[in-house]
Amino acid sequence: MRAIAIQIVIVCTMLTTIGCGTTQQRSGTEQLLLSDSVDRTVDQLDFAALSGRKVYLDTTYIQAVKGTMFVNADYIISAMRQKLTTSGCVVRDNKADADYVVEARVGALGTDSLEVTYGLPASNALSQAATVLSTAPAMPVIPEISFGKRNASLSTSKIVCFAYHRETGTPVWQSGSAISKSDAKDTWLMGAGPWQRGSIYEEPKFAGMRLRLPSFLRRSNENKPPEAVTVADAHQFVHPAVLEQQIADAAKSDDSVVPASHEEEKKE
Repeated sequence: MRAIAIQIVIVCTMLTTIGCGTTQQRSGTEQLLLSDSVDRTVDQLDFAALSGRKVYLDTTYIQAVKGTMFVNADYIISAMRQKLTTSGCVVRDNKADADYVVEARVGALGTDSLEVTYGLPASNALSQAATVLSTAPAMPVIPEISFGKRNASLSTSKIVCFAYHRETGTPVWQSGSAISKSDAKDTWLMGAGPWQRGSIYEEPKFAGMRLRLPSFLRRSNENKPPEAVTVADAHQFVHPAVLEQQIADAAKSDDSVVPASHEEEKKE
């Protein structure tokens, strides 16, 4: 009778909860966290000292790690090449063609997770205790009974690089430790959720859907000062047609230069 009473209490408690929500897969979220933290870390690297110089990116010490995550060495290298290019550096594919070498290394790239339950977590302690006594009836597994729950994922990346003159080996610049973190938080309240927020979301979401907040709660960007273009921003530096026309005009002006003649015209 006691086991039946416990089951009734559990069922009644579950019926009083409102809503239902769960997250089945987090691999996509983890990849977004990793790529976002890499973008933020690369944006911290200031290559202004090498602007206008021929640079070779040495990726010898950025090794690919086997696994299912595609945010790996290739993504980091491409992000760094983009940052070098947009910083005004002339990136060369061959080390012999460059004047300076930028050597990079990755100190950290991974995710951590945290789960907090406000209430009673699922437990099978009663069923395990009942197995000790052969005469005791089978006890059900107590499901999770909570009024709130929160899952948080955090991604951390660290990139360090330095530059030296290729021919002499003289050091010219070092970045220091560039470290960035990205986060994603899922919250359930009385079973309803997840309410999603974090650095990888432009705005809060509910179960993957955009939340339409009242106008007075929205963030205003009118008085926000302009920021530098980051790796993750969409930006067009120059239209290809304009660039091609500029190159053609420059080549045409070089071809049209006629050497000055110092010979005097002959008089008849």
